[in-house]
Amino acid sequence: MTLLRTGSLFTAVLVAAIAAVVSIFSGLAICEALRHSAGPRTADDVVSWWPLLIYGPWVVASLSILRAALHQRRAVHSWSIVLLFSTLATLLCVAQAPSTFAARAAATLPPIAALACFQQLVRQITLTRPPRQPVPRHRGRSLRLLRQPTVVSGPDTALPDYPVMDQRAGRTPAPPRFRYGS
Repeated sequence: MTLLRTGSLFTAVLVAAIAAVVSIFSGLAICEALRHSAGPRTADDVVSWWPLLIYGPWVVASLSILRAALHQRRAVHSWSIVLLFSTLATLLCVAQAPSTFAARAAATLPPIAALACFQQLVRQITLTRPPRQPVPRHRGRSLRLLRQPTVVSGPDTALPDYPVMDQRAGRTPAPPRFRYGS
């Protein structure tokens, strides 16, 4: 392994550790505010589990995003769930905070910090893994449709060294692709 690759992997592991610690501290910091938001209308034995209703879907969607990042897939639905429950956690914390600007700003910090760290963790995963397919995916095109470009030669004309799609060849439209989790 090269020094660059080792440094990159070390940085990714460090980001993962910091993101995990920030997420845990974030959950602990807003746990009481979430319990208090469920307070008067909820049974006492349920109130202690109330934060799980916010961070349960958040964690499950986060794991789905991490899995999709490892497989280099998109996870739009999972990101929308993470954003929804981060917003809910933020709103519930702000609702329980005192009416001062500093208290409300402090109430928004834990869920936003957890979301930001998680997004950076996913970004590190996608940066450390090389692309699965170096060639762009275009099912309707094949290599036999590529031809060398025709170039008008002149004193100042450089020859390109890349293939060009043959415009004369018939194209068949690619069928629509549907993928779970994208």
